[in-house]
Amino acid sequence: MDELSAFVAVAETSSFTAAAKVVGRDATILSRRLTQLEARLGVQLLSRTTRQVNLTEVGALYYQSVRALLDDLDCANQEATNFASTPQGLLRISLPVTFGRRWIAPLLPTFMDRYPNIRVDARYADRHVDVVAEGFDVAIRVGALRDNSLVAHQIAPYRNLLYAAPSYLAAHGQPRTPEELVEFSCLGFTNHSTWPDWVLKQGTQRRTVRPTGPLVSDSSEALLQAAIAGIGIIFMPTWLVAPSVRSGELVQLLPDWQGSEERGVYVVMPPGRLIPSKTRLFVDEITRAILGGWDR
Repeated sequence: MDELSAFVAVAETSSFTAAAKVVGRDATILSRRLTQLEARLGVQLLSRTTRQVNLTEVGALYYQSVRALLDDLDCANQEATNFASTPQGLLRISLPVTFGRRWIAPLLPTFMDRYPNIRVDARYADRHVDVVAEGFDVAIRVGALRDNSLVAHQIAPYRNLLYAAPSYLAAHGQPRTPEELVEFSCLGFTNHSTWPDWVLKQGTQRRTVRPTGPLVSDSSEALLQAAIAGIGIIFMPTWLVAPSVRSGELVQLLPDWQGSEERGVYVVMPPGRLIPSKTRLFVDEITRAILGGWDR
């Protein structure tokens, strides 16, 4: 490409010195590039004299083709730049089912209304999708981050805590230590990383409890509703339960104890230095909403 740019500049100025000013290179460098181009093509493109540089017959034909090629390339580059800088196109996002429904789905209508040229393809699945192979622009991950090959940053940390409904506590009392949990009806989330155990920590102390109860499920939302109905105690993330705590439907138990694992909500994207504006705007939107709207 440098050879072609040098050739066009010389052809249009009829001077290596003038062409050097146009492309910002030394005249000797341009002369060397043109010599290399002619050698590669096997033709003489320029007729050189001490005073002037003129196109040969084949050089004039070659110039017309190269000039059109460079013009098309400039247009293509400008179109690509405009597309990247203007929020538009298809945004493919991968979302965990429960978190996506509760926190991301309510944001999508406002986001699309604000950026009408962005189309959203939102896929809800409780699996770690291959962001690159499956063509996603961004994925939300909840829990522990495993894949270090992606561009990722944490939006917010969260904790797993113990909760129960006031009606359950009124009927059965409440545990005073983690060990006493085995005496109560506990509702088990089978997708929890430590299931069938609950691992709790308080500072440097750790306790492992194997809860029992009338219901286990791979649906955290089903367990949440059961807990609100007074069926038993749940061990769930703050992002899921916080609205029910604020409304008084659930009460936190053993407040000094929490899940032993570090957890967080993460945004992950394919590797690369440039982030399209559609992706950047979406990430900014959900980050503001999450940081401003939940109890971690």
